[in-house]
Amino acid sequence: MLPCQKKLCANSDFERMKLLLDTRVFLWWTQNDPRLQDAHQQAISLPENLVYVSAASAWEIGIKQKIGKLAFAGSVADAILRHRFEPLAISVSHAEAAGALPAIHGDPFDRLLVAQAQMEGLTLVTLDQQVLQYQVPHL
Repeated sequence: MLPCQKKLCANSDFERMKLLLDTRVFLWWTQNDPRLQDAHQQAISLPENLVYVSAASAWEIGIKQKIGKLAFAGSVADAILRHRFEPLAISVSHAEAAGALPAIHGDPFDRLLVAQAQMEGLTLVTLDQQVLQYQVPHL
């Protein structure tokens, strides 16, 4: 196992880093895409870190599949389980918080991920520069 770098995992043996993957990072992870950054790969693969995938990502993938903008083989739910990630449901509170965010980003799925990360104390794993303008812990 690789040594734990300060930014990639929790500071003590008793604490885990809780990560929320954005949709693109989730897709890249499941497809072994070389565009996934090394720091993201390392943080996701550390067994002491908890990794979440939002129902919003499953919804976004489904919509993009339906309109022909994305090919994803199989079920998102199955992929979450296969990769030993945790599913994150969308609550009414998450939806209200996403609606209250400033309109920095036009994508409602990304705003929902920001709200979930803020409310659930998760670190958002993303490369989206617009998302990074929100007050949300990120990697």
